[in-house]
Amino acid sequence: MNSIKLKAHAKINLGLDVVRKREDGYHEVRMIMQTIGLYDKLTLSRTNNSSVIINTNLHYLPTDENNLVYKAITLIKKEYGIKQGVYVNLEKKIPVAAGMAGGSTDAATALYGMNRLFHLNLSKGDLMGLGLRLGADVPYCIMRGTVLSEGIGEVLTPLPPFPVCRVLIVKPGISMSTRYVYENLKLDAQTKHPDIDGIIGYIKNKDLHRAVGLFGNVLETVTEKEYPIIGEIKVKMSEYGAIGSLMSGSGPSVFGLFDDFKKAEKAFYQFKISNLGKQVFLTNLYHPCY
Repeated sequence: MNSIKLKAHAKINLGLDVVRKREDGYHEVRMIMQTIGLYDKLTLSRTNNSSVIINTNLHYLPTDENNLVYKAITLIKKEYGIKQGVYVNLEKKIPVAAGMAGGSTDAATALYGMNRLFHLNLSKGDLMGLGLRLGADVPYCIMRGTVLSEGIGEVLTPLPPFPVCRVLIVKPGISMSTRYVYENLKLDAQTKHPDIDGIIGYIKNKDLHRAVGLFGNVLETVTEKEYPIIGEIKVKMSEYGAIGSLMSGSGPSVFGLFDDFKKAEKAFYQFKISNLGKQVFLTNLYHPCY
C-alpha cells in the first residue's frame, strides 16, 4: 500500500457541561459527543524522501508544524522510527474554528491512516493514547459514534447510537477561539447545567424527543453573548421545524435536529438564502464501522 484515502468526520455536542475549573487550569467537562456525516477527505501517500508535505484546498490553513495533521504524522514517524516521507492532500469541508472538531478529526484520521499505510498494527487504544498528546478531542475522533466524554475530554464511554434524524448545520460568518470561550466562562450558583445523565437515559430508551428536550451547552453563555446571531439561528431552526437546536462545542456553529426529512430540506434552502449562515450543511448522524 503506497496511498490511502480516508474520511475525517465532524462532530457535534448533544450536551456540553463544564463541571469545574481544575487547579492546573484545565476545565473538567461532561459532554455527549456525536459523529455526523459531514467530513473532510485525506489522502496519505508514501514518498521517497523523509519530508511531511501537506497540500490543502484552503489557502489560509497552515501546512507546517502548526497543522494538527502535520503534528500527528510527525509524532507517529518519531515514535515508530518511520524514515519515509508522507504527502498529504487535505480537502477541507468541515468549517474551521467552528466547534466541530475539524482539526482534531483530521489529526485522528492521519493517525489511523499512518497505522494502515505503514502496517504498524496499532490498536484503537494505542491510537487514542497518541491522539491525547495532540489534543483532548483527538481520542474521541478516533473512537467516534455516540460517546460520553469526561475529564478534560479523555475519559470516553461509548453509548448506544442516538436515534435517527437529520442534522442541519449553520455556521455564521464568524470564528471562535476555544481558549477565549473557556477563559471567559463564569461558573457559579446561577449557571444552568444540562442534564447529561437524563439525556443518556433517553438515548438508551431511544426517545428522540425527550433526549432533545434536555439538550444544553454551558458555553453558549459566552459565545452567544459575544455573537447574538447564534441565538437568532436557534430561533429560526425552531421556526423551520427543528425539534431541537444547540450550539456545538465552543461555537459558533449551530445545529438543528429534524425528525421530518422534508422540513429539514426546506430549512436547509431557507438558511442558504438567508444572511444568517455563511456555511450551511444538511447531513445525517454517523456511526463508525471500524
